[in-house]
Amino acid sequence: MELRPPVLIRSLCLFALLASGIAAAADDGPNTSAAGPGAGSSAGSVEPASGASETPAAPVTEDKRVFGVLPNYRTAEETAIYTPITAKQKMTIATKDTIDYPLFLLGGALAGIAQLANEHPLFGQGVAGYAHRYGTAYADQFIGNYMTEGILPTLFHEDPRYFRRGHGPKGSRAWYAATRIFVTKTDSGGTTFNFAEVVGNSIAAAAGNGYYPGETHLSDNLSRLAQALATDAISQVLKEFWPDVKRKFFHK
Repeated sequence: MELRPPVLIRSLCLFALLASGIAAAADDGPNTSAAGPGAGSSAGSVEPASGASETPAAPVTEDKRVFGVLPNYRTAEETAIYTPITAKQKMTIATKDTIDYPLFLLGGALAGIAQLANEHPLFGQGVAGYAHRYGTAYADQFIGNYMTEGILPTLFHEDPRYFRRGHGPKGSRAWYAATRIFVTKTDSGGTTFNFAEVVGNSIAAAAGNGYYPGETHLSDNLSRLAQALATDAISQVLKEFWPDVKRKFFHK
């Protein structure tokens, strides 16, 4: 009988990773700069496109990781005056989201969980099986990030950033954050269907046919696509509420 860990074990492992990130964030101490309703647009080090440098930007909270783990290089404030970013800046966001070191730690933990659950059984067990699971998980992340945050946003003239609402009822904010995988801003400041997110993750799911042996059916591709979309939706909910959590628990 094959032993597969219950979902609770996976949840506890992920919670432990986030908890370690919270402890790290607490040790870092508070950032005294604050972003008001009309503050600058982007968290992290991505600067606005040409023209914005002529007007001094209001200080923003530079918080590069949510819970000390989740990369936060593409979060902006919905209430800020919209300023588009360039193709180069989109590729910079994709690169930072791909090489940020906590992702390697998280990928290692998830690969271990997948090995314990014997997911992708053709990979086998032992060191070789773990290395295969780790490598394919990172390949999914690499392809997905560059497609959804860099290449396709440039081709579709879409903005890959998540525009945090930061106000209103919690349920409404959570719904808003989760559904941004289907709605995004254009470079002209309008809104459109998020082609980069959906098409980009579809391409990443299809690319998996090349390195997931025995998992090349339509159902396998749809499963990988659904997992990628769900992961991005959850990450955006975390980004929406992380400043609230940080203010409540780490304000001292």
